[in-house]
Amino acid sequence: MSCWMPGCPALSMCRGLAALPVTCLERAKDLKTRLGILLHKPELGHKTGSSSKLQLGSRRRDSSREVLEWRESFDQLLKSKSGVNAFHTFLKTEFSEENLDFWLACEDFKKTRSKTKLASKANRIFEEFVQSEAPREVNIDHETREITRKNLSGATSACFNEAQAKTRTLMEKDSYPRFLKSASYQDMTKQAASRGTSKRSHT
Repeated sequence: MSCWMPGCPALSMCRGLAALPVTCLERAKDLKTRLGILLHKPELGHKTGSSSKLQLGSRRRDSSREVLEWRESFDQLLKSKSGVNAFHTFLKTEFSEENLDFWLACEDFKKTRSKTKLASKANRIFEEFVQSEAPREVNIDHETREITRKNLSGATSACFNEAQAKTRTLMEKDSYPRFLKSASYQDMTKQAASRGTSKRSHT
């Protein structure tokens, strides 16, 4: 719209826009672009939904294979996050989850880089799991306990290695075989095997 008459509203608007800084106009354009993207988001969400279904199917196949791999070795179980969770749930039924919790705390401890944090974490782990009559005392011999206590004076990432190894061996020889025979794991393997069978029948 153009107008030559003095006091015309359209002329005032044009002059007002011309007086605005360039940055304001650029921001307005940017806002318009963003609004346009938001308006098209449902379509993008639909595409994402399709790909997530494919990923979910893939994850189910992977998890089925994982479940069956847990019985191959204790290492295979410990490598799997869902395997560790399943094993932890089983240990709770036996009131011996502190062994796995200690092992996991040691794994986390080894990743600590700060010397200050290393010392404070070492003391906390020792007080919770290792010292005699600790709240969640793990089943290790007196000699290993004393070696670990001495290691605290100059805490390094290896100061729990011996105690961790003893606890791991105990779980591998004692709790792990019972976990594999447990009703919960047997059910998981049956489900995993049936998913594998149904997959083969569809190919």
